[in-house]
Amino acid sequence: MGRDVVITAGGDLAPLFAPRRIAIVGASHTPGKIGSSMAESLKSFDQGERRIALVNHRGAGFYPSLFDAAEEGPIDLVIMCVPASACLDLIEEAGAVGASAAMICSGGFAEIGGLGPGLQDDLITRASEKGIRLLGPNTSGFIDPRRKLIASFVPGIAAIPSGRVAIVAASGGVNHALAFLFAEAGHGLSLAVGLGNAADVTASDVLDYLATDPETAAVALHLESVDDGPRLVDAITRLVPHTPVVALVVGRNDVADFAVSHTGNLATSWRTTRAALSQAGAVLVDDERELVDAVGALSVTRSRPRAGASVGVVTAQAGPGLLLLDDLRGRGIEVPELSETTQETLSGLLPPLTFQRNPVDTGRPSPEFGKVLAAVAADPASDVVAAYALYEPKAVDLAAAGIAGRLDGVPLVVGVGGTAAAAGETRAALLEAGIATAADSCGVAAAAAALLTDAQAQHRRVSAEVRKDRLMPCCDAESFDEAQAKDVVDQLGISTMPRRVCGDRLEAQAALKELGPPVAVKLLDAEIFHKTEIGGVHLNVRTPDELDGAVEALGRVGAKRLLVEAMAETGVELVVGAHRDPIFGPVVVLGLGGTAAEALDDVSVRLAPVGRADAVTMLADLSGRRLLYGWRNGPTLNDEEIGEIVMVIGRLLADNPHLDTIEINPLRLTETGLVALDAAITTIGRSDDR
Repeated sequence: MGRDVVITAGGDLAPLFAPRRIAIVGASHTPGKIGSSMAESLKSFDQGERRIALVNHRGAGFYPSLFDAAEEGPIDLVIMCVPASACLDLIEEAGAVGASAAMICSGGFAEIGGLGPGLQDDLITRASEKGIRLLGPNTSGFIDPRRKLIASFVPGIAAIPSGRVAIVAASGGVNHALAFLFAEAGHGLSLAVGLGNAADVTASDVLDYLATDPETAAVALHLESVDDGPRLVDAITRLVPHTPVVALVVGRNDVADFAVSHTGNLATSWRTTRAALSQAGAVLVDDERELVDAVGALSVTRSRPRAGASVGVVTAQAGPGLLLLDDLRGRGIEVPELSETTQETLSGLLPPLTFQRNPVDTGRPSPEFGKVLAAVAADPASDVVAAYALYEPKAVDLAAAGIAGRLDGVPLVVGVGGTAAAAGETRAALLEAGIATAADSCGVAAAAAALLTDAQAQHRRVSAEVRKDRLMPCCDAESFDEAQAKDVVDQLGISTMPRRVCGDRLEAQAALKELGPPVAVKLLDAEIFHKTEIGGVHLNVRTPDELDGAVEALGRVGAKRLLVEAMAETGVELVVGAHRDPIFGPVVVLGLGGTAAEALDDVSVRLAPVGRADAVTMLADLSGRRLLYGWRNGPTLNDEEIGEIVMVIGRLLADNPHLDTIEINPLRLTETGLVALDAAITTIGRSDDR
């Protein structure tokens, strides 16, 4: 888990997270007040050259002002435990005494609405003018147990041990809750930060700071919102080559305002944020417990970059083994049958009635448990070994078995069940030896999945490429109707059906005769995005009379121009599109369902432009992907073909900054390949009017 380059911790956040002298403004002797709790928490920091100055203009035993406190020595960090209304003047004082960092615990800013956002803006402007980096406001603080720096008013947090896990949380409450969960799981912390309103210091800033910290082995990231998507992606991309990041993103049930296109509807902020973080190399989880298990595993072991995702499973009890197997397969992880050579080795170690193909059930823990782990780890099918056993010290020393059974390059996760004290001691011994551990089968599955996902992300990073050898069409028109959009699609090398643009009924009749039935007859208007919803599409038109009826009906909904197009053969419908996300910029979307894509909600999202490795992985995100591979004698998708389409659509949007949305919907998979049945392009400024 070493780094190519070790950088000394520093940067402009060093005065915040590694101060020499701290002033607490609003310090108090009254129990229960924030200023009192903060002063109590920071007592352990006050030693040697590291000093704490307590400031309060009322009461004995305090410095009456920051100026008085500064006479005793320079102040790096000012912690403000005062009402919001007093913070502006305090920022002025902090700048005057030369402080470079401040932390504001009080609320009453942007989170309350009303005058709060304006007050927060003034605060940040003032801090920027004074060269002060500000954590908060509305934060419960941060801790660095290594420095005995407990800048928090939450009781009990000082008991958290130092270690190699860092927490970067949007919420101060979540920051502290995670800190306690990590300690319970046997992991100490290098830094734990609650961002609060993140008016100045953001998650990206803290991640950049952690990139300079050689003692942080893994990062737990909790996000509620993102203001600057590219900045966050950049910070994670720089950090993960040497320090893995596991992210928990809040907002699954996103109900934000959507764009006009299906693509915009499907790329919700939660989904796009998760996709962006994954593409940057972060591991994604769904809850706090999984976050702890995943980060805990990655803080002690990490696999080399690999494309594979299969696990060798060893269990000493069948029931927990089945739970583990079910969880792994639910995550899409393969548990393949072990090789004949491995099974022969196992047959010499285990009783004949035990299951030995994968998972391997030893029946009971025994002294051979370590050799069983080693045999499974040596099998070509094992990218990670996931094991579980109840604590039975007279049968086997599980810590010793784990040490004997691990193999270089194949991470091992050992779940240990039992009483808190006994099982906890075993898990602590495993962690000390650099072996990931968990308390139950769900934790083992989460840890194993995180190790595999991280290894795959490293592999994608090493092999990532964004095609730049192909010149994209120049799309400088102010608007595009369907025919014009399909002309662009043709230039991208994506198949469309033969079509004719018609100005009246006679031209439409000529098109029917030329193309041959059946045809689709559509309203052609750049101002109308969803033609089907207003009766602007007539399908399977075969005769001149049917065509006349379609033309008349389209005239009633305002059609002045028509598109007559040959019908495609049947198949499976997809949607491929790209749109300009307000936070992350260009994103590309691949989904199942065509016009029903929003109802199915089965899509994958990536930042654009997208490389080949990431484009192909989008298919694995689709829960209905089996429909694309010969389902009930249906057509079979060419992965390279769809990957190419995803790449060029993303490139087209990225290379044409005035475009807002590009969408092929539906893109139909037929026996002869993929064909774009409808296409739409909107430009910035025009899409909002539709």
